[in-house]
Amino acid sequence: MALTTSAETPVPVSEVSRLIRGWIDRLGAVWVEGQVIQLSPRPGAGMVFLTLRDPSRDVSISVTCFRQVYEQVKDVLTEGARVVVHAKPEWYEKSGRLSLRAAEIRPVGVGELLARLERLKKALAAEGLFAPERKRRLPFLPSRIGLITGRASDAERDVLHTARERWPAVRFEVRNTAVQGAYAVPQIIDALRELDASSEVDVIIITRGGGGMEDLLPFSDERLVRAVAAAGTPVVSAIGHEADQPLLDLVADLRSRTPTHAAKDTVPDVGEEHERVRALRERAWRVITGTLDREERGLDDVLSRPAMADPHAMVEGREDEIAAALDRARRVLGHRLDRAEDELAHTRARVVALSPAATLQRGYAVLQRGDGAVVRDAEDVTEGDKLRARVASGEFGVTVTPPA
Repeated sequence: MALTTSAETPVPVSEVSRLIRGWIDRLGAVWVEGQVIQLSPRPGAGMVFLTLRDPSRDVSISVTCFRQVYEQVKDVLTEGARVVVHAKPEWYEKSGRLSLRAAEIRPVGVGELLARLERLKKALAAEGLFAPERKRRLPFLPSRIGLITGRASDAERDVLHTARERWPAVRFEVRNTAVQGAYAVPQIIDALRELDASSEVDVIIITRGGGGMEDLLPFSDERLVRAVAAAGTPVVSAIGHEADQPLLDLVADLRSRTPTHAAKDTVPDVGEEHERVRALRERAWRVITGTLDREERGLDDVLSRPAMADPHAMVEGREDEIAAALDRARRVLGHRLDRAEDELAHTRARVVALSPAATLQRGYAVLQRGDGAVVRDAEDVTEGDKLRARVASGEFGVTVTPPA
């Protein structure tokens, strides 16, 4: 039941703590899963203290257990281990602290972890986070490389040494983080976001050396996988040995087999590039020289042809042919014009001979009615009709009279 209190009638701290203990005591025992981030097995002490953390959330809780409970699992119970605990919540009235009293601790088996990783892998793949089309090409020569790795680790030394051997002028932005255990994931994510936000960093390498499957679990964490997928800077993953393949390898833009290979995949070798430039220059010189030689020979061939040796010879040789052709054309055209003129004169004579004007010149006349109709038959007119007579040099009127 809720307490009825006020500023005038408060309850003591001890009463509040006692009531909280009563409420918590009624919860009963629960099975809890988490990751051990702190373990304090004090020699000779009857109680062992540890802290469990939720691997996917920044939440932790204290756990206590009797020594005999710890002794049953002490060989596999280490910081970073995943465990399932059967415990009852307890409230300590004097200190106002909540903890779990463990009656049984079971390590989470490798088989169960692998099964969970496989389910997570399928779920993320279904979202397209591992799709090849999402992969970005690394820059040929990055101006600055972000490196996320353990402090003073072999992986860090391998990457830096190999990269500087290949390209001495290469620059790094190093972020040292935990690479295993409960704090690895948040630290790596923070470092990744910081490097990704830098405009000078062109590529980011996340690397660590080899280790057991549980040591590499942070690099299969869903939060880290999603953070890499959301990064705008290309990410190279080089985790463990070649046989190891955490989910980070699948979401990264490039997966390198080892930290050394990560440096080789990211930084070009200055000696190899010098040799490649030399070979390209030699090839370019051979191509240019060959092209010039070929064109020079072609030009010599063209210049050696008769037309180029004596350009006027072809024109002079054709001059007589052109003159003869012109003369022949003129003769043919003249003949055709003369023949056409004769044909035109004959046609004109025939037309003149057949024209009505020629007939009138011979003394004939054309009689027409008033409406212009030509009189062709004497029966077409009657006595007294007024007609017009058209002769070769004019016309005049006539009157029809009876025949004499």
